[in-house]
Amino acid sequence: MVDQLRQFEDVKALAAARQAEVAVAFDLQQRWEQAAAGVPAGEQGAGVAAQVALARRESPARGGRLLGLARALTGMPRTYAAFRSGQLNEWRTTLIVKETACLSVEDRAAVDEELAADTGTFDGAGDRAIISAVKAAAYRRDPRSVARRASHAVNERTVSLRPAPDTMARLTALLPVAQGVAVYAALTKEADTLRAVGDGRGKGQIMADTLVERATGVKGGVSSIDIQLVMTDRTFLQGDSEPARLTGYGTVPAAWARKIAVAGPAGGEGLKTWVRRLYTAPATGDLVAMDSKARLFPHGLRRFIQVRDDVCRTPYCDAPIRHDDHIIPWRKDGPTSAGNGQGLCEACNHTKETPCWSAKPLRIPGTRHTVQLKTPTGHTYTSTAPPLPGARWRVPAAKKPSVQVLGRAGPAG
Repeated sequence: MVDQLRQFEDVKALAAARQAEVAVAFDLQQRWEQAAAGVPAGEQGAGVAAQVALARRESPARGGRLLGLARALTGMPRTYAAFRSGQLNEWRTTLIVKETACLSVEDRAAVDEELAADTGTFDGAGDRAIISAVKAAAYRRDPRSVARRASHAVNERTVSLRPAPDTMARLTALLPVAQGVAVYAALTKEADTLRAVGDGRGKGQIMADTLVERATGVKGGVSSIDIQLVMTDRTFLQGDSEPARLTGYGTVPAAWARKIAVAGPAGGEGLKTWVRRLYTAPATGDLVAMDSKARLFPHGLRRFIQVRDDVCRTPYCDAPIRHDDHIIPWRKDGPTSAGNGQGLCEACNHTKETPCWSAKPLRIPGTRHTVQLKTPTGHTYTSTAPPLPGARWRVPAAKKPSVQVLGRAGPAG
């Protein structure tokens, strides 16, 4: 059985290596077709990564990284040979390519030759050891390019928010090292000072609370808040255990949702809460549609679509919604309505607008809002809106209508 596990791992690596070969060939073929169609050189290749992602059931961002990996491997034959033979899996091959991305094609090939991964160089090595070895080889080859990449990294500073278990969230900041150390030192100093005078909170708790208070400028971190909480009438009014959904976060326990809907968030004493009720269609659990004759989605309809779709509607993409998109474009007489609207991330909306891509809403009885996406190769993919609380991923044959409750906590009014 252990031998089989190893064999299957080798097969996975071989299959992934073949996928890389096919991705490169597909990229070249698509670029050739686009050039023949008169697409400017700078725009050729648009949409290829998105098609790779759909075919591999990955997000568009992941598809772009996979295509980039495949392209880079064409100039790194020894790394590719190790990948194909199973000495490197897809992730560790990606690490090698990533650490050489700042080098020229010639220098990358030289690093590939120096490391000679196909000879077993990295047998038994973990991710950190591989990264360290590749970084050192890249720096020896072209220290200026490596230093330049480090200097440009400051432009990638950002703050992100991800859901964590038990109605918690991970707020992450990517900062230059000096600023990161300074922030951490300031929070640590504040925690040590407060604990020294008898504060009963743990050090980590004080640091987290101090971060929130200093970022918002308000004791407790909440001055006013605008949240969208979707739950069934049974959860809100009858104490049912059906979980709710917090827009921008995900699924939350029923008891926590009731507490937020009634009392507001922790630290938000004095805030008023009002409840908007949205009814769902019988059988499907889909929100009732709204229409508009406006060119742009009005605020209420835009919020309606964002609550219904939750994240980007492109298959396998979980990115936050940034654009409110007409499925059938306005220029082609597509109406401004819930049925013809979908939430997309910025990248997916731009991809959808490239030549030979199209989409249309599908009206399938007994199914939630569904969109069909067609790629330039003629392949089609469908996307169905996620179920709201009280509904299921698989829609039953018959289902009684229910009430959805949208809570918005904020200042009085």
